[in-house]
Amino acid sequence: MAAEDENPSQPDIAAMLTDQTRACKAARDAIAAGGQVVVRDNEEPHWMVAGIAAAMPRRSLKIGLTTLGLDETVEILAQHRDERLRTGIIDAADRPWHFTLYLNATGTELLACSGVQREPPSKVGGQKLQV
Repeated sequence: MAAEDENPSQPDIAAMLTDQTRACKAARDAIAAGGQVVVRDNEEPHWMVAGIAAAMPRRSLKIGLTTLGLDETVEILAQHRDERLRTGIIDAADRPWHFTLYLNATGTELLACSGVQREPPSKVGGQKLQV
């Protein structure tokens, strides 16, 4: 029973954000500035997580949001087919960014991180997609 009480979804995310994608440094900075980190306890099938991530660049470009590390994330997730994955988020306290974390099924390895600017499209003013 003790092993079930240990919650692997509470790892040190800041330490895990190394150089997986170009969004990692900005995500670490967001945590250091008081951003909230939430890692979901449930595991999702690869096709679901990767499908959502793959659709995000087109959607973000269509509505004019700036992204960071999203194309890299899609490529990394493609290497983990047939695996179950966990996801998490970092909501920056004082910055206009929202980061998505992609972890292995146990939550012990960070596979990728992507960021999306939270400004509404009317404020973005037609900025081009950055990846």
